[in-house]
Amino acid sequence: MINADAVFLTAEIRDIEHQAAMLPDPPHLMEKAGLAAAQVIRNQLLKHTNHSVLVLAGPGNNGGDAFVVARYLQEWGHAVTVAFTGDRDREPFDAKQAMQAWLASGGEISADIPGDQHWDVVIDGLFGIGLDQSKHRPIEGKYREWVDRINQMNVPIASLDIPSGLGSDDGCIYGAAIHATITVTFIGLKPGLFTNFGPECCGTVVLCDLDIPLASPPVPHIWLLDKKLAQSLLPPPRCANSHKGTFGNLAILGGATGMVGATLLAGRSALHLGAGRVYLGLLTRLAPPVDFLQPELMLRSPPELFKLKSLDCLVVGPGLGDEPEALSWLDCALSTEWTLVLDADALNLIAMHPHLAKKLSQRKTPSVLTPHPAEAARLLKTDTDAIQNSRMDAACKISQQLNCYVVLKGAGSICCFPDGERYINTSGNPGLSTAGTGDVLAGMIGSLIAQGLNPDHALLLAVYLHGAAADSLLQHNHGPLGMTASEIIAAARVSLNDWIYQKINTSR
Repeated sequence: MINADAVFLTAEIRDIEHQAAMLPDPPHLMEKAGLAAAQVIRNQLLKHTNHSVLVLAGPGNNGGDAFVVARYLQEWGHAVTVAFTGDRDREPFDAKQAMQAWLASGGEISADIPGDQHWDVVIDGLFGIGLDQSKHRPIEGKYREWVDRINQMNVPIASLDIPSGLGSDDGCIYGAAIHATITVTFIGLKPGLFTNFGPECCGTVVLCDLDIPLASPPVPHIWLLDKKLAQSLLPPPRCANSHKGTFGNLAILGGATGMVGATLLAGRSALHLGAGRVYLGLLTRLAPPVDFLQPELMLRSPPELFKLKSLDCLVVGPGLGDEPEALSWLDCALSTEWTLVLDADALNLIAMHPHLAKKLSQRKTPSVLTPHPAEAARLLKTDTDAIQNSRMDAACKISQQLNCYVVLKGAGSICCFPDGERYINTSGNPGLSTAGTGDVLAGMIGSLIAQGLNPDHALLLAVYLHGAAADSLLQHNHGPLGMTASEIIAAARVSLNDWIYQKINTSR
C-alpha cells in the first residue's frame, strides 16, 4: 500500500460510528460534527457577523448536524432561518436532542423555505450519507423542490457530509443533488465526493475527522490520488553519467489505416515524458517513413517490432483497429514477457474474444488496462450506465477478472490493483474530453514503466500528471474549450520537470 489519504465506504463510516458509540465514554459525534462544520463555514463563507443564513434540516442525523450548526452560527451573531419538513416525533434520539437544543436557544423552525427573503449562505443538511442507507431512493416531492430552488439561488452553499442527492459510495445523482460551494465531510473521505458527479457537486471538500479514539478502526482499501501522493512517486533525478539506454526502451503497437495519429500521439507523449527510445509499430501499409514533427520516433512494421530484444514495455491499442491482423498481433503481444499497457482497440478485441481475455488473465508479467466507461462496459458485458453507476466496483471487477492494473477513466478516474487497492484521482477537468487524450495517457504510463517505475507507481503518477497537465492548461487557456491532446503532452513535460526540480531543491 502506498502512503495516501484514506477513503471510506458508507458501511465503513457506520462501523466507525458504531465503535465510537460503544466506547466507555462515547463522544457526542453530532455536537462535534456540527461545531466543526460551523467553524469551517464561519471561516470560509461568513467573514463578518450579521450574515443571513438559511439552514435546511432533513429527517435523520444529517438534519441533526444542521440544527447544531444553526445553533452555533446564531450564537456567533448571524441571523439563522431553519427549514425542516420531517416528522419531529420520528427523529432519531441525537437528532431530536439537537432540534430541542436549537429551540431552547430561541431558534424557530419553518415548514418551508420563506419566499420573500435573501440569504448570504445556504447550509444543506437534508440527507448526507443517509441516502445510501435508503437504497438510493431518489429525492422527490418537497425535498426535490427545495434542492432545485436552492441550486437556482446565486449564493454560496455548504453541504454537510455530502451534497444531498449525491451517492456517498458511487457519486451518482439520485433524482437531484445540491451543487455545493463547499462540502464539510465528517469522520473520513467518501468515494462519491471525488468520482462520477462528485467533483461537479461538492465544490471544495474539507474533512473534519472528529478525532474519534478507536482502538481498531476499519482498514481502508481506497485512497486519494492527489498531488502529494503523485509527487512521492517521481522517478529519481537524472545523473550526469547517463545515456539513452538508461531510460528504457518502449514500443507502441497500433496505427491501422486512418488511425496513425493515435499511435503518433502515444509515441510523442512517451518521448516527451522521458523514455530513452520509442518505437512505433504501425499496421497500415501506408505508414509514413518518419514522423516529420517528431523524427526521434523510430517507425517499424509489427514484425520488426517483435524482433526487438530489449524492450522494457509495450503499449498496444492506440489506433490498432479490429481487423484480423490487429487480433493476431495483440495475441502475439499477450504471449510476450514484456510489461504491457493495453488501451483502446486492444481492450475491445479482448472483450470480443474470450481466448484473449483468458490469455491476459494468465500472464505472469504485469499488464495495465486503461478503459473508458464504454470499453469497460464491453469488458464486463454490460452497458455504460451500469459502469458509471458503480465505477469503483467496475474497475475492481476488471482488475480481478483479468489480473491487471486498471484505470477506469472519467471524472475521478479509478485506479485499481490486482490486490484490491483502489485510488481515486483528483486532477483533471472537462478539457480532457477530446480525441487523443487517452492515447497520450497510455504513452505516459508506458514511458514511466520503461524508465523503471513499478507499474502501480507508473499508473498513479501518469494518471495524476495527465489531469494536472490539463488543469494547468485550463488556467492558461481561460477554460477547457478547445484543449487538445497534443497540448497535454507539452504541459505534462513541464509539470514533471518542475516537480522533479522542486524535489531536488527541497532535499538539499
